[in-house]
Amino acid sequence: MHYYSGDMTSEPILKVSNLVRHFGPVKAVDGISFELSAGQSVGLIGANGAGKTTTMRLLTTLDLPDSGDIIFAGIDATAYPEKVRARIGWMPDGFDPIDHTTVHDYIDFFARAYGLSGSKRVEEVQRVLSFCGIDALSSRYINKLSKGQTQRLSLARMLIGNPDFLVMDEPAAGLDPQARIEFKQLVRELQGQGKTLLISSHILSELAEMCDTMIFMDKGLIIRRGSQEELTQMPEQGVLYSVRVVGDTTPLLAWLAESPEWQGAMVQADGTVQATCTAEGEEAQARALRALCGEHLVLEAARRRRNLEETFVNILQEEK
Repeated sequence: MHYYSGDMTSEPILKVSNLVRHFGPVKAVDGISFELSAGQSVGLIGANGAGKTTTMRLLTTLDLPDSGDIIFAGIDATAYPEKVRARIGWMPDGFDPIDHTTVHDYIDFFARAYGLSGSKRVEEVQRVLSFCGIDALSSRYINKLSKGQTQRLSLARMLIGNPDFLVMDEPAAGLDPQARIEFKQLVRELQGQGKTLLISSHILSELAEMCDTMIFMDKGLIIRRGSQEELTQMPEQGVLYSVRVVGDTTPLLAWLAESPEWQGAMVQADGTVQATCTAEGEEAQARALRALCGEHLVLEAARRRRNLEETFVNILQEEK
C-alpha cells in the first residue's frame, strides 16, 4: 500500500484507500491511498499515462475501481454513487461543442438534468453564467466560442448545483496568458468559498499558484505528496546552487564533473551554472562550497529554490 496523508487541518471530506484500476495488463491505478480535507486545493501531477485521469474518473464515479474504497463525506461512493454525485463537480480535459445550441440552452439543459425546475432552474443558470463571466454570451452558439470562453462554459457546467468537491482535468490547457490569469482568478474565488479542489495540469507553475498541496503520480502510484515548500526543499534532493563563473564555464563544468559531492551541473540561459550539492549535513555542504569557491573559477554561488518541474523530475529519477 502507498499512503501519503499530509497535514490535515479538518475532518477529511474524501478518503481513498487501496484504490486499484487495471485495464488488462496496464496498471492505471495501482493501490493508491490519500485523504483530502474540506477546503483543500490539491494539484495532481504526473506524466501522460501516470494514472491521473483514471484516478479523477474514479473519484467522480464515472468509472468503477477493481478494488479499494472511496469514501466521500462518510458515504461509500462506489456502492452509492447516486448519493454523492450532486456534491461533485467534474470538468474533463475535452469539450465537444453541439451545433445550433446557445450558451444559455446548454447550461439550462444540464440544470434540467440535475432536476432543477421553475424559478430555481432560472436562478441557477443565471448564477453560474454570471460567476463565470459569460452571461453576456447567453445567446451565442457554443461552437462559436473562443477557447477561453469554452473553458468558462465548462466551468459553469461543473458548478451547477453548487457542488462541494470540484475535479478539473487540465483546465488551463490551450489558454492564452490573459485567459489563464482570468481562469486562475475564478479558481481563487472558488477556494474562497471553501470548495475542495483537485486539479490536474502539466503547467506546474500555475498549479503552484492555485494549490496548497501536491500529489505526484507515476505508473499508477502516488510517489510523493506534500506542500510546495515541503516538496521543493526535501533534503534527499540536495541543495541547488546557481553559480556565476569567471570567464568560460568549461573549466568549472570539468571540475564539477570530477567532484562526487556535486551533481547535475548545467549551463543556464543567463550564463550561470546550476549544480546540486549532495553532501549530507550542513558542515559537509559548507566544505563542498568552500572547495568550489577555492578553485578561483567562481564569482558568486547562491542557493536557489527548486521549482515544481525540477522537483518532479528529480523525484522521478529517484524512483527509477
